[in-house]
Amino acid sequence: MLRRLGIMNCLQQIMRPRTPIKLDPLAFSLNWCISFSMWYSRVISRKIAYYEAGIILCSLLGLLFIILMPLVGYFFCMCRCCNKCGGEMHQRQKENGPFLRKCFAISLLVICIIISTGIFYGFVANHQVRTRIKRSRKLADSNFKDLRTLLNETPEQIKYILAQYNTTKDKAFLDLNSINSVLGGGILDRLRPNIIPVLDEIKSMATAIKETKEALENMNSTLKSLHQQSTQLSSSLTSVKTSLRGSLNDPLCSVRPTSETCNSIRLSLNQLNSNPELRQLPLVDAELNNVNNVLRTDLDGLVQKDYQSLNDIPDRVQSQTTSVVAGIKRVLNSIGSDINNVTQRLPIQDILSEFSGYLNNTESYMQRHLPTWEEYDSYWWLGGLVICSLLTLIVIFYYLGLLCGVCGYDRHATPTTRGCVSNTGGVFLMVGVGLSFLFCWILMIIVVLTFFVGANVEKMICEPYVSKELFRVLDTPRLLNEDWEYYLSGKLFNKSKIKLTFEQVYSDCKNNRGTYGTLHLENSFNISERLNINEHTESISNELENLKVNFNIFLLGAAGRKNLQDFAACGIDRMNYDTYLAQTGKSPAGVNLLSFAYDLEAKANPLPPGNLRNSLKRDAQTIKMIHQQRVLPIEQSLSTVYQSVKILQRTSNGLLEKVTRILTSLDFAQNFITNNISSVIIEETKKYGRTIIGYFEHYLRWIEFSIREKVASCKPVATALDTAVDVFLCSYVIDPLNLFWFGIGKATVFLLPALIFAVKLAKYYRRMDSEDVYDDVETIPMKNMENGNNGYHKDHLYGIHNPVMTSPAQH
Repeated sequence: MLRRLGIMNCLQQIMRPRTPIKLDPLAFSLNWCISFSMWYSRVISRKIAYYEAGIILCSLLGLLFIILMPLVGYFFCMCRCCNKCGGEMHQRQKENGPFLRKCFAISLLVICIIISTGIFYGFVANHQVRTRIKRSRKLADSNFKDLRTLLNETPEQIKYILAQYNTTKDKAFLDLNSINSVLGGGILDRLRPNIIPVLDEIKSMATAIKETKEALENMNSTLKSLHQQSTQLSSSLTSVKTSLRGSLNDPLCSVRPTSETCNSIRLSLNQLNSNPELRQLPLVDAELNNVNNVLRTDLDGLVQKDYQSLNDIPDRVQSQTTSVVAGIKRVLNSIGSDINNVTQRLPIQDILSEFSGYLNNTESYMQRHLPTWEEYDSYWWLGGLVICSLLTLIVIFYYLGLLCGVCGYDRHATPTTRGCVSNTGGVFLMVGVGLSFLFCWILMIIVVLTFFVGANVEKMICEPYVSKELFRVLDTPRLLNEDWEYYLSGKLFNKSKIKLTFEQVYSDCKNNRGTYGTLHLENSFNISERLNINEHTESISNELENLKVNFNIFLLGAAGRKNLQDFAACGIDRMNYDTYLAQTGKSPAGVNLLSFAYDLEAKANPLPPGNLRNSLKRDAQTIKMIHQQRVLPIEQSLSTVYQSVKILQRTSNGLLEKVTRILTSLDFAQNFITNNISSVIIEETKKYGRTIIGYFEHYLRWIEFSIREKVASCKPVATALDTAVDVFLCSYVIDPLNLFWFGIGKATVFLLPALIFAVKLAKYYRRMDSEDVYDDVETIPMKNMENGNNGYHKDHLYGIHNPVMTSPAQH
């Protein structure tokens, strides 16, 4: 549509035959051309009026130049032929003659340089036209290729949009098939923070019960062994004391100094006693029986069952939602069919089909007429070359005249004796003057015509096009059609009040916006209504409302609760742990038997050899064996009792409070499940539904955005319009044309002062027929002043010809 707005296209459409497409390009172009004329008459601004006044004034001056120059040249020629206007071959000698000659030469040289600059501009412009027109075919082919790409890619773009629905649907299907992990996992994650910590505590308590049983069993068996070992120790110590007393009854013990040793040994025998309190430590049979009764209920198994109940939530969700998932899948498949039907009815295809016919006709028209334009361009280039060459010829004569005149001028030579080179320079200058009079008015005709066309097109089309003022003018209500407020909306939708402007369409296309959004096609086919997000998501929501999930979770049960309470009442928290710990810190015997045995040996060694000494050493060895066989096992048993007591003490420390807290947390978790599991299931189901619906909401918004903003991007149309107007018309034609008339016009205008200075300067270079000479008699200055002309005589004195003062004519 936008290519029909070009100025060049307007002229092309008038020349084209009618083509059988829906919107007749010829009728549209004629209508546009008429409206364009109305624009100048109705909407032209004051600034443009002033500008046009300037163009007309310059054109009138050019016409005046065209009219006057031939007349001036004719009269100048006639006068010269009659020896008037400097036509006589006689030069008056003046005192400032050398100065005037130099001024005329410099002025003519400067003007010739200016003219040469204008000629150079003309050659450049002429070359630009030829080279740029040659690129027009490649430029047109590139634009047609882009437009073809637009037509060919649009169906593929629509197919791509439809194909993305399968991606969205597959993602939704993946979530539906994974409803156990998505929905079930979400419900499980909501329940975990309130249930798992309680179950972990109960599991820890079940482990503590088992550890308590093991500790009680170890402690009870150790205590029984300890009682037996303590009795055996006491018996062994009694036997060794009896043996020592018998040894001390030896007669040597009554003799000094042996008696002192025997007395010290006798006094230390009271230390060889066992700790009687070890045999009095109570057993823990009652507590062990209570713990065994607690362990009859498998608390750990109950906890594992509750864990399993939670972990089974995803599988239970999947088993309970099979039919609902199948229904949602059916809805999603139907949405895909609806989207396919909507996209197939988009009016973009109709507009592009119509545009395709117009594009074919335009391309065929370009193919037929482009060779003709290139041929006309050759004529234009040849004509411009002739014009520039003609001006070049004129200025060459001026340059040759200046060169020969300056180089051949001899200041000592008289006007009648000037050399051939100087005279040739003057002749060249007069030839340049003659050519100037002969051709400058023809050149000015070309300048005026190209100026009038180039300046108007530049100001009325090129500049307004770049500033978009041209589009704003075309958007003037009721300009192109008196019955339509906005022409484009009236043409497209037959609703002229819809604001659809040329400027907006061009800007949107320039910004690579889609055809749907650019032309506001929602006024004929509203994609938002056809792809109603709420309508499609409501179907999914209705199916999701049928999604019901039920769970019955009871944590631990009555048996588990009673088990915890029984453990709290098993009595381990009432045991006298201090008594056990106190005994485990004492020695099984009243003295360190090893030290006692070593001391006994030390006392026996100084004694004289005999029965006393030998018996004391045997008793020392017996004490060592008692320590090894009796004391060390008792110490090991005491260590075991100590470890068991510590375990039981740690477990029993605040046992009742721990169990009470666990039961409270258990009640809280059970209440949470009972009161909140329904709301958790509903919230997670809604969240799951929003996830499924979100895929399609995002897709439907994306497809709406893509169709509105991306599909069938009309940037190639804006580019083609820029190519036709800004590039081809303005850059390829008008810019070189303006440069041409500017350069040739400048050169032509400066021909006028150039010929004036050339005529003036030629007198100083050409060989004269007569000259002023000095009178040898009248050499007195006062006399010379009386005769005038700075002491020079005239060849006609007082009206009488003086043959003496006249030199013969030299040619």
